[in-house]
This record gives sequence, C-alpha cells and structure tokens, in this order.
Amino acid sequence: MRDVIRVFKLGFPWETQDPFLFCAHHADAYPKGNANLGPDASLNGRRLGEDFVLKDGWRMYHGQNVPGFPYHPHRGFETITITTEGTVDHADSLGAYGRFGDGDVQWMTAGKGVQHSEMFPLLDKQNNNPLEMFQIWLNLPRKDKMVDPHYAMIWSQHIPKIVERDESGKSTQLTIISGGYKNTLSPPCAPNSWANESSHEVRVWMLKMEANAEWVLPKSDGQVNRTLFFYSGKQLQVSDVEVASYSGVILSSSRDIILKNGGEEAYLLFLQGQPINEPVLQYGPFVMNSEDEIRQAFADYQKTQFGGWPWDGPDPVHGEEKKHFAVFANGLREEGA
Repeated sequence: MRDVIRVFKLGFPWETQDPFLFCAHHADAYPKGNANLGPDASLNGRRLGEDFVLKDGWRMYHGQNVPGFPYHPHRGFETITITTEGTVDHADSLGAYGRFGDGDVQWMTAGKGVQHSEMFPLLDKQNNNPLEMFQIWLNLPRKDKMVDPHYAMIWSQHIPKIVERDESGKSTQLTIISGGYKNTLSPPCAPNSWANESSHEVRVWMLKMEANAEWVLPKSDGQVNRTLFFYSGKQLQVSDVEVASYSGVILSSSRDIILKNGGEEAYLLFLQGQPINEPVLQYGPFVMNSEDEIRQAFADYQKTQFGGWPWDGPDPVHGEEKKHFAVFANGLREEGA
C-alpha cells in the first residue's frame, strides 16, 4: 500500500473526507478598526453581503459593517473553529455569546438546530488587525443528529502543545485540539461528538515545522481517513512524494508517514477519523441522511427559527475590550486568557 494516496491543490473550501464535511481557511489582513469595529477603509467596490474576493488582502464575507458571518442556521453536524490570530465574536439563538481568538478553539454541536453568528471585530484602531482561522465541519451520526445544541470553548492555555526534535535538533510543534498523541490527550470535546469516542480516532492537530525539520506521523490503530493540509511553507516531502505549498495529501492509515520539511518554516493541519459511513445529504447549512430529513429541517426552521434570535441585529459584537470570554445559555461565564 502506498503511503501517499493522492495529492491535490487546496481551493475554497478544502476537500475533506468522512467524518469531516468541510474545511475553510480564512486569512485576512484587515486594516485598523473604526469606531464601529469595522475596517477603517473604504468599502466601495465590494459586494457587501457576499464579499469573498480578496481585495486589498481582506474580505467582508457576509458582513455589512463588521466582517464575518451574521446569523445563520445549522442542523445535523458540528463546527470546530480554530483561531490562530485575530478575534471572533460568537452569538447564538440560545442566548449564548462570547469572544475568542489567538489560539482558542470553539466547538459547537448544532444538533437539532441552532442559529449563530461569527463576526470578526477589528479591535485595534491604531494598527492592522490580521485574522487567521479555520472552520471545520464534523458530521454527526444519524443517532445524534437531533441532540440538543451545545457550545463549548477550548481556551488556548488548555490546548496541549508538544515540541519534538529530530536527530539534527530541528523542531516540530504539535498542537493537539482533538485526540491523543503518545501520552498526551486533548481537552474534552462536546459530549455527543463523534470525536468523543476514542475508538473513532478523531484527530485535529496543527503542526509547525522548523525549516529542514523531520517528523514521523504515527500510523493509526484502525481503518481511518486521514488528510494532511500543507497551507504555509515552501516544500514538503511526504514519505517519498514532494508536495508543493497549499496542497492537501490523502494518506494511508496503516503506515508511519515521514514528513521532511523544506527550507522554510511550514504550517500544517491534520484531520483524521473513522468514517461514519452513512448517507450524507447536505443542503446549505443542513446535513442529514435523507431528502425527507432535509425538507423537515427547512420546515422546522421556518416554524421555530431554532429558538429565534434574541439579539438586536443579525451581527452582534461585544464591545471594545480584548478579553476573551464565553457566556453560556445557562448563564455561566468562563474567562479565557
């Protein structure tokens, strides 16, 4: 069996494998912020509400004043939002809200239905506001598609980071968002997640490799799907295959994979999991197992709005303080770093 099954160029969104549904990489060089926490720059020439063109190095996405994604519904899967730089403001139809970024991870189970917004307030009014984040959709099996929605934060200071060095002393840093590596386990994830069962071998890892570093990605215990996304760097050798930057690599699960980095620092995302192996029918923000369930999702949303929207507008942001926090539907509050 080959170590490397297939190499492909990354587009938008990135190609994923079961149990993952979707992965989007957002990298925006936002300018300094204005009094409303939007960009202190002209919005002329942008298709506001649907701005996905990388003009001047950034996009407004669906935002009109603040970049981001105003309220929208989900059913039948989970979103994992990884931030490496910048700020994200969350609000949802259950009344939960929060601010996170700079290494924090949000894990949200949409389950039977929730509306939420994800806005990118530009808090710094003197300097630029770069943002980098990844949003990953992880499917739910049929038995869990209608569980109650759940929103959790994994704060950056609680996410394990392991640094290993090769024989030449070159380092590879592994950030463990989901799953285990050797004797280190990730923080707990959402209670009804496919990742919550260790036998499913769900791994969400970020890797940073020093120039010319070498590191071994260990084989899986079972039959899993695994994809490596090489999104920043110059050149990477995966087993005996040379891979160019901004490429995805589908890997064998039964063999250790030797990664040899090129002459620049490299950044990678690794997704692995046992496939759910159920029919997937997706229509926009709803992911179910049959057409009837998709129709029911639309009917339920039209009838209930998945709890309605308790906020004054579709795109709430949470003030000018840079402190990270989360307030849950039961009123409990957590503080981030």
